[in-house]
This record gives sequence, C-alpha cells and structure tokens, in this order.
Amino acid sequence: MSADEINVLKNGSFDKSKWMQLPRDVVIGHRVLDQIPAVCADLGLGRRILLVSGPRTVEVAGARVRDLLSQTSEVTVHLVDACTPDECRRTEEVARAAGVDLLVAVGGGRVIDTAKIASYNLERQFVSVPTAASHDGIASSRASIAAPGGAASLQAHPPIAVVADTGLIASAPHRLLAAGCADIIANSTAVLDWQLSHRLRSEPISEYAITLARMTAEILMGNAHAIRPHQEESAWMVVKALVSSGVAMAIAGSSRPGSGGEHKFAHALERLVPGRVLHGEACGIGTIVCMYLHGGDWRSIRAALRQIGAPVTPRELGIDDDIVVQALLMAKTIRPERFTILDGGLTDESAHALVRMLYEE
Repeated sequence: MSADEINVLKNGSFDKSKWMQLPRDVVIGHRVLDQIPAVCADLGLGRRILLVSGPRTVEVAGARVRDLLSQTSEVTVHLVDACTPDECRRTEEVARAAGVDLLVAVGGGRVIDTAKIASYNLERQFVSVPTAASHDGIASSRASIAAPGGAASLQAHPPIAVVADTGLIASAPHRLLAAGCADIIANSTAVLDWQLSHRLRSEPISEYAITLARMTAEILMGNAHAIRPHQEESAWMVVKALVSSGVAMAIAGSSRPGSGGEHKFAHALERLVPGRVLHGEACGIGTIVCMYLHGGDWRSIRAALRQIGAPVTPRELGIDDDIVVQALLMAKTIRPERFTILDGGLTDESAHALVRMLYEE
C-alpha cells in the first residue's frame, strides 16, 4: 500500500530550501549509557523528557536511562509495543500533556520509529538509544509503521543524537546484529537501482550519498569475518555502519542510498509472512537476487552474509520457496514510484529460476 494512505504525519508546507538533518552527537562504545545525561545537557533543549521504551526494553535499559536522567531532569515514561498510527498518536498525546522538551527512545525499531514520528509531529527532537543493531533506522529519518495492508515507510526526521552502548547491543541475540549487517550490505544494490533509475527515468542522484552508502557496505563486507556473536568490537563496527548509512540518506534527502529493489522485495515478503522474518534478513536475500540481476558479484554478497550468520536461502529463513517467488513478483507493487531492477518485467518462470539460484554452490 502507499505510505500516503497512512495519514499519520502532519502536513508539511512548501519550502524551496533543502534541509540536511544529521545527528549532532553520536556516542558509541562500552557503558556509554552513563553518558546520556551529559548528552542531553549538551543538546540544551530543556529538562522535561519523555522516555519512550518497550515492555521488555524498559527492563533491559529503559529503567537505567530513566534513573540516570531523573537526577537532572523531569522524566515521564511511556511504553509502546508496536509502531502503529494509534500508538504514535498516543505517544504524541502523552508528550503534549507532559509538556516535554525532548524525547528519548530506548529500545528496538518499533520504539525508535514511534518516537521518531511523534517527535516530528510535535516539532521536538529525539535521542535514539538502540538496544539492538538490527536495521539502519536507529540513525535515519525513515520510520516503518504498521498498517492493515502491511508496513509502510515514512519520511520523518533523524535523531538529534545517537547513544549506542556496545555492551548492551552485543548482549542481544546475534540474529539481530546479523540482520543489521544485511540491511547495510543492501546498500550495494540500492545504489545500483538508483543509478539505473537515473539513466532510464532521469531521477536525480547524489554522488556523495552513493559513494558513502557503497563504501559503508564494502567495508562491512570486507570485515565480515570479524562479525562475531556477543562481541563488543562487532557491535561497534555494525553500529558505525548503521549510522553512516543513515547519514547517506540524510545527504540524499531520501532513503534511496539504502533502499532499492531488495527492500521492495523485503516489504513484500514481510506482508506475505508477517512476523516470521526480520527486515534485514529479507533484505539480505533480496540483495543477492538483485545483484544477480544487475550482473554483479552476487556470490561475494552471499558469502559475506553466510560468514556473518545471516540466512541466504528461503529454507534458512524457514519459509517455502514459493513464498519468495510470490514476493519477487509482488515487489513491483511496493512503492511503484521507486523504479528498481525488479520493475523490469520479472516473470513467474524467471522468479522461480532466481530462487533456485540462491541454492547454487
């Protein structure tokens, strides 16, 4: 479905100027949760804070952040368990009633995206405090919101600060970190799709954003051997890549540097089997397919994903091959305004061949 149908973001006014919004403070490392009060004080936005967290993540880190911030600020805690239009509106209402100056999101993608949308509508900034590194939303301006027809990606604004504790992130299930890596490696085909659209449809491109996005993917692929379960060095490397990818999107003014056909495939797959695959995992498989279609080195991408521990076949995802075929054919209906390699007339026969290719050695 089109993101326009969600109707959860406020209407923007016409402005000929172009804004490039980037995180002002980025703190990544061991035990950096303790630095959150200093980060918020440095921002100088006020002392009334809405802490947005989840039922589980509030126990993992939210309560600790609340205690730290309460020493110098007035903190209101609001728990969310999904990013839906209703939950975003409830978060806005709580923040408005408390008269908050700043939102701090402690949790995974749903928590961060809810705070991202609510803070955008309230014209307040928010601080991103991820408890896992499963996708590039921790530092980007895009938010994924659930709706009856499937998730939709919305343009909001990036966090004004990112505080990523590598010890906390390393303790999360490795599957989440591997999914975050796959989301970054997806930049490899996203930029190819963007350049293809530029050549065929004269879509404007940003060479700076393309260079940064591609470099980020290449660095992560080159260090795939170093991504290990529950290692802070691995968490540090992946979070840096996720932030870098978010910066590339900010430079571009859209998600184009990190979202092409592989993401359209991922969104289709998530609609067909909701809750059964992680977004980054689906993007990883989509990247292998799209790189094959672009005539690139898809085997290197598959090898890097395997080394990291991300699934590379439908079987490893725990779903039937036919479901992936359906997702490949459905991909062109996802954000049809965004032209990619999957919009070029894929047939049922060729989609089946692509799935068989995933199992080739």
